[in-house]
Amino acid sequence: MQTFSHDGFEIAFIDREPASGSGEPVLLIHGFASSHHVNWVAPGWVKTLTEASYRAIALDNRGHGRSTKSYDPADYTPDVMAEDAAALLDHLGIGKAHVFGYSMGARLSTFLALAHPEKVATLILGGLGYGMVDGVGDWDPIAEALVAPDPEAISHPRGRMFRTFADQTKSDREALAACIETSRELVAEDEIGRIRQPVLIGVGTKDDIAGSAQKLAALLPDAEAFDIEGRDHMLAVGDRSWKAKVLEFLKDHPIT
Repeated sequence: MQTFSHDGFEIAFIDREPASGSGEPVLLIHGFASSHHVNWVAPGWVKTLTEASYRAIALDNRGHGRSTKSYDPADYTPDVMAEDAAALLDHLGIGKAHVFGYSMGARLSTFLALAHPEKVATLILGGLGYGMVDGVGDWDPIAEALVAPDPEAISHPRGRMFRTFADQTKSDREALAACIETSRELVAEDEIGRIRQPVLIGVGTKDDIAGSAQKLAALLPDAEAFDIEGRDHMLAVGDRSWKAKVLEFLKDHPIT
């Protein structure tokens, strides 16, 4: 992995060129408690994109993976985290890229598109639909579960799920608890409507976290919703039909 410095953080990232040696860049922004490897390498996204002649760039968000950790919730607001992604594009000399985020990464991608529309050619949002606007439920029990001394004593189902996931990914759970406090900032309906780029929104039909892809798409001037059949929030990311849909979308919307 490579790293670069931004806002006092060392941000780790990968930059994978296709075999042809050049291709349109796709910036990949992972979800909460995940990492570039868990979200994009292990499910085959980097391989899928590079084999389709795209340049795959994926960072570890601050507080995650190999990037610097902070225990201050103020360091994890979506606008601040989105600036790490913008700075990575600048670091690599990329003026405009396709931007693809999953779950929390979809929220960060949206903040990036709103703050720096000139940098975003298309926007792909996975694992987050209308929850972008109206929230994704009560996540305070998740923060509590992340720092609970005894994981066996966690009774909240979603809290137990994310604690298990954080342990599996060997995450810094204290940093994640700080992140979850402030990274869920909502985007108002009229703000969402300011995004003019082509947008693809994919949500699993068994996802009880994301909210409706169709309802979010209806707020955007150029958006398409896609149902990832039979998948929940954790399994939708690597679904074959979702990969095929994303490649079709990218092909139909080249960077100009």
